[in-house]
Amino acid sequence: MMLKGKKGIISGALDESSIAWKVAERCHEEGAIFTLTNAPMAMRMGKINELGEKCNSKIIGADLTSVEDIENLYEDSLNELNGKVDFILHSVGMSPNVRKKKEYGDLNYEWLNKTLDVSAISFHKMLQVAEKKEVLNDWSSSVALSYVAAQRTFPFYSDMAEAKSLLESIARSYGYRLGKLNKSRVNTISQSPTITTAGSGISGFQSFFNYAEKMSPLGNATADECADYCIFLFSDLSKKITMQNLFHDGGFSSTGISEDIIDDFS
Repeated sequence: MMLKGKKGIISGALDESSIAWKVAERCHEEGAIFTLTNAPMAMRMGKINELGEKCNSKIIGADLTSVEDIENLYEDSLNELNGKVDFILHSVGMSPNVRKKKEYGDLNYEWLNKTLDVSAISFHKMLQVAEKKEVLNDWSSSVALSYVAAQRTFPFYSDMAEAKSLLESIARSYGYRLGKLNKSRVNTISQSPTITTAGSGISGFQSFFNYAEKMSPLGNATADECADYCIFLFSDLSKKITMQNLFHDGGFSSTGISEDIIDDFS
């Protein structure tokens, strides 16, 4: 078991299609113990109670934009797990502008601030509170889920692209800080477009999912495969990987054009 004896906190599991859900299942299979957290509204909408029962994990509601909620999350988690944590998964993202179909040239800036707070700054808050409260064991691993829109422009992704860029920058900055502090590491995974409840709500998502599948020599990485990658990053096999944005996309990010796409236009 790759994670036997390790303890963690997993955020963002909504239902069976969530990457965080798959990560929790795999962590449980690999011998880890952990708490689960999500925003109260998301907990009401999803099935996180089923996951908690399956993984024998306590569920702790927390708004990750609230420092106070994060402090309570850590306090409850350390009591539940009987010690500091070895891994954290940040799998939280939301854009009111995308949900309400605001054009990129007509963003509501209050909503933009909400996008950045929920989708990126919350990761900084989690790490900052973890540092101040001494939550992390030596050689811990924190992972946040990103997307290639941080580097390239995709019209439908709107202000979430800014959020992912900020998320990746936070991982680099805090990765350096925590690495110097206690050898803890921080990375982001830039995942293929993945059919989840959240992702499939984006306009044009299915078309882009099909495009990415044809562009990637290995095809799109699934949620289950992303969970496997998280297990590796949480494990001791990745002890010297930090401050990285790791593309997990079947080769999409390094492909200019594929033969399949050429054939479609021939």
